[in-house]
Amino acid sequence: MTLYGWIQILVFCALVVALTKPLGGYMTRVFNGERTVLSPLFAPVERGLYALAGTHGREEQHWSGYAVALLLFNLAGLLLLYGLQRVQAGLPLNPDGMATVAPDLAFNTAVSFVTNTNWQNYGGESTMSYLTQMLGLTVQNFVSAATGIAIAVALIRGFARASAKTVGSFWVDLTRAILYVLLPLCVVLTLAYVALGMPQTLDAAVTATTLEGAQQTIARGPVASQVAIKMLGTNGGGFFNANAAHPFENPDAISNMLQMVSIFAIGAALTNVFGRMVGNERQGWAILAAMGTLFIAGVIVCYWAEAAGNPLVQALGLQGGNFEGKEMRFGIPLSALFAVVTTAASCGAVNAMHGSFTALGGLIPLINMELGEVIVGGVGAGFYGIVLFVVLAIFVAGLMVGRTPEYLGKKIEAKEVKMAMLAVLCLPAGMLTFTAISAVLPGAVASVGNSGPHGFSEILYAYTSAAANNGSAFASLSANTLWYNLTLGITMLVGRFLVIVPALAIAGSLAAKKSVPASAGTFPTDGPLFVGLLVGVIVIVGGLTFFPALAVGPIVEHLAMLAGQSF
Repeated sequence: MTLYGWIQILVFCALVVALTKPLGGYMTRVFNGERTVLSPLFAPVERGLYALAGTHGREEQHWSGYAVALLLFNLAGLLLLYGLQRVQAGLPLNPDGMATVAPDLAFNTAVSFVTNTNWQNYGGESTMSYLTQMLGLTVQNFVSAATGIAIAVALIRGFARASAKTVGSFWVDLTRAILYVLLPLCVVLTLAYVALGMPQTLDAAVTATTLEGAQQTIARGPVASQVAIKMLGTNGGGFFNANAAHPFENPDAISNMLQMVSIFAIGAALTNVFGRMVGNERQGWAILAAMGTLFIAGVIVCYWAEAAGNPLVQALGLQGGNFEGKEMRFGIPLSALFAVVTTAASCGAVNAMHGSFTALGGLIPLINMELGEVIVGGVGAGFYGIVLFVVLAIFVAGLMVGRTPEYLGKKIEAKEVKMAMLAVLCLPAGMLTFTAISAVLPGAVASVGNSGPHGFSEILYAYTSAAANNGSAFASLSANTLWYNLTLGITMLVGRFLVIVPALAIAGSLAAKKSVPASAGTFPTDGPLFVGLLVGVIVIVGGLTFFPALAVGPIVEHLAMLAGQSF
């Protein structure tokens, strides 16, 4: 580890914290329906969209109506994206003549982008036409991210309102998230990326002649616009197979830093939105502090492990850190930081190959996802994910002091705890069940590129990434098979919608309750004690659930490496 490396990490943290309050304030005004600097431009568009949809900006829905609207909207998006892939060969904007996508891969991809996972069992530049990339994948990048933001805002209203029957309107929240938040930020980011050297064109691939005289096909396309939303919306799906390791998707250290900050920006800002809407900004900073504590711990371990290197390689006389699978233009610090950022948020974009990390370096991305993607997490999804753990932490605190748990004046009762547990437990159920089956199923094992514990980690990482709606992978797993396409798709659906519905049920339950004034016995939830309790609950739940699987994967791989064995 070097001082220069730590300076880069500290600069990233400072930029995220600096953006949290101004972006949070702007988003609060947007979702409260207040006038913003962009209102003169987008308000007429917003009203026109409501008129087309047969609604209006003041519409409100019960939590169940909100959930039904959300589910039907996402189902429609899934069917449209699947159909687009199945007929892309006969559609325009296909200058490179991409063929129709196979049914199982089209299903996996449609589910992946609708659930904000962006798991890719294909190479983007060799599978998808420009039309599919733009009309299908990029559109879902916007609406899946906006869906996550909408749910987070609905849950915040549950805490902020009292004796209310509604939690807002899904259609209004979705529209405002896209028009006022995602779209303008993406326009700015796209222009910045083009200035930094990313392609943005509808022309076909070009053929170049190398110095040796060989012919090389260089793919290009509308890259910058897709990268902007893939990072800001924590989608992560790459235009190119190499994702953010590709020089056309991530040219230099400046674009790398801009992408990492984009991944965290909205997720961090939503904690400030929460504090503002409930009338106490310290509550939002406390949640962000818990996220930050877990994030910094992960960065320290991952950076240390990669900088320490592989003793088996060092025994051959090659000293230094672990550079396998990393781009030299980023080095170890920015590769380790990017890996932690992209798995702390449910982004999944990669600028280095996680399967080439050391055992402990690869352990951190796994743990980040297994904790439920609550360390900032996906846009919106990270916030409502950590609120589920807040409910559990408050319940534990209530048990310890022998009184009814309360949070922000709302009593946390059996219904809220049951819904939180349902959402929290569905993730390990999806991750571990299919991992166990795939570890013994001959056809599934045949796709594993490595033997021993690292091979097991490939399978575990795949289903963990799918259930956590992350999308990154240990790329040595050949997952474009019927088994993996179907089971990973099912796991993505479980990880997305079996968390969303309980979260909305909690929002509706809390919104209907009366606010209880704080008393001398009320547990303070805006200080270090609460932050420590919340971090402890998250770590203990994740640790107890996944430790056996981790023990036979990355942990035993690390011990074997120290003993002089390789896999």
